[in-house]
Amino acid sequence: MTQPARSEKAAAGVVLIVDDVPDNLAMLHDALDAWGYTVRVATDGARAIESARRMPPDVILLDAVMPGLDGFETCRRLKGDLATRHIPVIFMTGLADSDHVVQGFQAGGIDYVTKPIRPQEVLARIASHLRNSRLVAETQQAADAAGDAIVAIDAECRVRWATPLAQRWLHGLLDIDGRLLLSVRRWLAQDISTSDAAFTVATADQRLVFSRLSGADSGQRLLIQQRAQVPEPQALMRTLRLTVREAEVLHWVALGKTNPEIAGVLDMSPRTVNKHLEHIFVKLGVETRTAAATVALNKGRTGVTPAAA
Repeated sequence: MTQPARSEKAAAGVVLIVDDVPDNLAMLHDALDAWGYTVRVATDGARAIESARRMPPDVILLDAVMPGLDGFETCRRLKGDLATRHIPVIFMTGLADSDHVVQGFQAGGIDYVTKPIRPQEVLARIASHLRNSRLVAETQQAADAAGDAIVAIDAECRVRWATPLAQRWLHGLLDIDGRLLLSVRRWLAQDISTSDAAFTVATADQRLVFSRLSGADSGQRLLIQQRAQVPEPQALMRTLRLTVREAEVLHWVALGKTNPEIAGVLDMSPRTVNKHLEHIFVKLGVETRTAAATVALNKGRTGVTPAAA
């Protein structure tokens, strides 16, 4: 194979090769090294996952058929982890059956090459996917530098990539397949013209507000914003001098629920919810739901009563 000129060599990039055959590793290592790539190797799926998590490479060349943890399952596990999901995986396979090619894509692979490996083909495919990967990485870095938490999802609401901030906030909020919570998926499935502009997920220690960034494909990119957690009704009752029912209503108002939604949760009529809200407005000295929610989030959390404010 003709050696490239220095100016033609690939920009610095790290490639992880996963293969249980030493001759394949040696051949690919030499070809990639000659083109300026930093090369790491793993001889089985478990070591590949550990290496990728410890220091994510730019691209993974993954043998489909290996003893123990095969390439398909290795790829599924890599794609199930937010820390490694963004890494492009190119399958290497000697299997001509199209079913196995489909299986590779279903596992999360972005491309494949067939054995016997042709180094020039592998180099061309790596270069192409590395360019795309870097464009995505630059977008993520810019968003994170701006303090934005952005997540990109596929048609089935699986996370394709997320900025570091979004990764931290999403920890524990994905199912076993790497998909967003069912409640978020149901919101995304609604017609954008009739659904709420944002959707709130409250946990024990945070409240996350999801909003769509994409117009044509409503579920592709989401902006996540963190809000102060809403105090429990008991805290609102104690610090804001509300009745039990008033505190419960205010709690759900602060979570962004409508009167009919609150009525369903608290087993009362929307009219009764509105009556409680009227009393809450008077006690808090406010005129709108937004103002009442702000009081709940601020004074309700700090324990400052309206009289002391």
